This record gives sequence, structure tokens and C-alpha cells, in this order.
Amino acid sequence: MEDVYFMNENYLLVHGSFGNPFVNWLPWLRRKIEENGRVVYTPDFPAGVGYQTYEHWERVLKCYLDFGLINENTVIFAHSIAPVFISKFLVQNKVHVKRCVFVCGFNNYLGIDSEYDAVNESMYFENLKDVKKYCDQIICLYSDNDPYVRQDVEQDFADTVGTEKIMIPGGGHLNAESGYQEFVELLKYL
Repeated sequence: MEDVYFMNENYLLVHGSFGNPFVNWLPWLRRKIEENGRVVYTPDFPAGVGYQTYEHWERVLKCYLDFGLINENTVIFAHSIAPVFISKFLVQNKVHVKRCVFVCGFNNYLGIDSEYDAVNESMYFENLKDVKKYCDQIICLYSDNDPYVRQDVEQDFADTVGTEKIMIPGGGHLNAESGYQEFVELLKYL
């Protein structure tokens, strides 16, 4: 019976910098996934200067990996800094997943502000395109007026890793501040 549990599709929702699993569209998406009787995990990663680092986030996610909760049947939704974190994690740990849905992803971008730059910098890595070896379907959503990350930076991220790219006009950072406490577009990737 235990083997059947791990063979079923499961979901991982990953928040961005200075975030938590209870903000933006994450709680709404979690409810939608659970309504269909599916398993979903929403880790609460350390946030803030001095706490949010790749090493700290990796330590949290490795617990899920060690228990077999991240595998070839896992679908990952990640927002903001989380797409590059997930990409780096999959590559460095050689983990293959079913699908990644990356929202407003970026890599090697400094200039948001000193605190965001400080917490994001350890997430960046050179071999971003290598994530394609560990995930066959990568959907990237971004907007043309993100107040935090320039469109060309998000588009470059999407062009580098995305098998499907969706630009949402006027979407801002595709977070609650931009009116995205619900994000219906994501439901098609469940």
C-alpha cells in the first residue's frame, strides 16, 4: 500500500522571498488541489536577511526528498525567487519531477533593493538550463509590468528553461499585491 501512495501524483507549492505558504495565491491553489483529493505540500522556508539562503532552503526541502515526497510524480508550483531555487535544487540533487510551473522566475538579477538582493543572491546559479534534464515540462508565467523584476529578466529566465511561456499583460508580480489571491490560469496545470 505504501508503494501506491508514492506512485500517485503530488504537488509542492513554494513561496518567494520574505514570503510564506499563507500569502498570494498559494492558499487558494492548495485548497483547489485538496478539493480534488490530491496530496499537496507547502513548506515554510526561512525568510529574511540572515535566514533566507540557498543552504537553509535546501535543508528544508531535503527533508521532503529524504522521505520520498519529491519524485517523478511531483508537480511543483513556484513563485518569484522560488523557480531558480527549485531549478538549482533539482540540478544539484539530481531529482527528476513531473512538471514545474514557474511564476515570475528570474536568475542572477540584482537591483530590486538591498534586502531582496541579499536574500536572493545565494539562489542564483550558472547552469540554469540544466534543469531541463530533470523536468520535461516547465511552464513559465510572467508579466510585462512586474514592479520588482524587469520583464526582460523574467523573459530571459522563461526562454532559458520554459517549454511553455505565458506573458500576462498587466499582471504585476502575479501576487496578492497585484490582485492575484486566486490564479485561475494555474488550474490547467494540475
